[in-house]
Amino acid sequence: MVSDCQKAQRYASLVRDNGVSRQDADDAASTCAQDKASVESKKAALESARINLNWTTVTAPIAGRIGISSVTPGALVSADQDTALATIRGLDTMYVDLTRSSVDLLRLRKQSLASNSDTLSVTLTLEDGSTYPEKGRLALTEVAVDESTGSVTLRAIFPNPQHVLLPGMFVRARIDEGIMNDAILAPQQGITRDAKGDATALVVDAANKVEQRTVETGDTYGDKWLVLSGLKAGDKLIVEGTGKVAPGQTVKAVAVNQ
Repeated sequence: MVSDCQKAQRYASLVRDNGVSRQDADDAASTCAQDKASVESKKAALESARINLNWTTVTAPIAGRIGISSVTPGALVSADQDTALATIRGLDTMYVDLTRSSVDLLRLRKQSLASNSDTLSVTLTLEDGSTYPEKGRLALTEVAVDESTGSVTLRAIFPNPQHVLLPGMFVRARIDEGIMNDAILAPQQGITRDAKGDATALVVDAANKVEQRTVETGDTYGDKWLVLSGLKAGDKLIVEGTGKVAPGQTVKAVAVNQ
């Protein structure tokens, strides 16, 4: 193309001095123009080939890991097929969904306000019983309570740098609700439910008489209930032989090791 265009320029100068004919000058100019058009056409073809080449590479929209592919090399695929080529999952951050009663949710919010903290810490126990080393934080809650169960879904966010947590894994979550001063833990066998489902306890009063109290319980810690109200420090809780005594009956209390 360069030589043709240079020739056209020389002929354009010579034609003014009658060094070449007008026809030869026009032919040289036409050849130069054709060469330029051919170059532009080849550039367009090259750009089209580059675009098509880019379409042969699938770029992941997020960072993560791909599991088993749903297709094999050589299989026929189409742009509008229902089956995805592969599923990519981000593993660096994992979400853990857990359910709590609406009553527990209200208590968690009160404790969060009392501690001047927007989030509560969450600890995980893995399926093999080991404790997950990374702490999570309670991020958000569902906006509605399940009417059939009275529970609400909470979501905690956990860093997962070693990819120990995997989607669908079963774990146990414990919300670290902070420190409750003077908390009362009562053996589970000392707390029963009445016909209405309310938690009750039998205690021995100062006159050695059995008294029935309605109590409010929170979470369990091992084999004990956290008692939020209904019992106070120094109360004698009956934990054995509850079926043999009744409110108002005089008894002799014997201490047991718990």
